[in-house]
Amino acid sequence: MNVDELNKFLGTFGKKVKELRENKNYTLEEMDALCDIDPSDFSKIEKGKTNITFRTLLKISQGLNLEPKELLDFEIEIDKQN
Repeated sequence: MNVDELNKFLGTFGKKVKELRENKNYTLEEMDALCDIDPSDFSKIEKGKTNITFRTLLKISQGLNLEPKELLDFEIEIDKQN
């Protein structure tokens, strides 16, 4: 995976997280209370500006009361070459 593909993935992931958060009518400040993720850091995740860890993925899924796989339920096209 090259840098462009990673950025595309992070951007798509961030949009998915934002969509799920907004569907539950949570503010960034509420996500801080639910996930212990600073609102400015959460905003960077939603904008695809930061690469997160599995720990953060789990914190977000718990905060949104979702299975982790639901955060990754999107499609992007990537180069499947080695």
